[in-house]
Amino acid sequence: MELKNYFSKFLPKNRIKLSEKDIIFRKKISEIVGYNVHDLEIFKEAFSLKSSSKSTNKKNYERLEFLGDSVLGTIISCHLFQTYPNGNEGYLTQMKSKIVNRKNLNKLGDDLKLSDLLQSDISQTILSENISGNLLEALIGAIYLDIDYEFCKKIVLERILTPSTINKLENKIISYKGLLLEWSQKKKIPIRYETCEEFQPNKVIVFRCHVWLQNEKIANAVETSKKKAEEKAAQRAFYMLSKKENIIENQKTIS
Repeated sequence: MELKNYFSKFLPKNRIKLSEKDIIFRKKISEIVGYNVHDLEIFKEAFSLKSSSKSTNKKNYERLEFLGDSVLGTIISCHLFQTYPNGNEGYLTQMKSKIVNRKNLNKLGDDLKLSDLLQSDISQTILSENISGNLLEALIGAIYLDIDYEFCKKIVLERILTPSTINKLENKIISYKGLLLEWSQKKKIPIRYETCEEFQPNKVIVFRCHVWLQNEKIANAVETSKKKAEEKAAQRAFYMLSKKENIIENQKTIS
């Protein structure tokens, strides 16, 4: 059964007259999810920021983000379980992490231009770097409440996180620190990180991370946060070690 035919029976007989702004918002949401949404207030909540004022209306996207995170996790877990019947727990966990990690959700949210749908005045607001991913989870939470789990799952896997998109993530590296740790454990060679704050000439604080392989510094990187600096330094160290090992392997093959 087509989505539009299924949802037609849910349309209210006596529609409330909407403002022009709400009509435009509803149209944009419907284009994203693929059906005419029923409870517009849920979706407005999904795209409302937390107010700093003492307003009586305290509804914002955070509760729906919490719900959407759980719903999305269940949808992806079930999909992976069915798609990879021979995949062990470690593989399925790794695949799920690649799909629902914040960076990937942020990209999906950016692709859908979800921040453009925010109902709040953001002219004086500094948005979180994860706002797109947060709104995506809130959107999924709203879809779940507006319909039901099965059709929410259908929409997620047909319009937001399609199987082809998921397949592309199979060989994607999401954490070079994790890869470096695996390499370290396999080779039984200790790896450690040394991170410190640095003041730039413009008085901006940055973080410099050095990666140590036993007693040798093998890579370093500077970033705006400790986490980013460590990940970038780990990436450089991993590529350096990989290149070194490839050279050794090639020399063995030649000889």
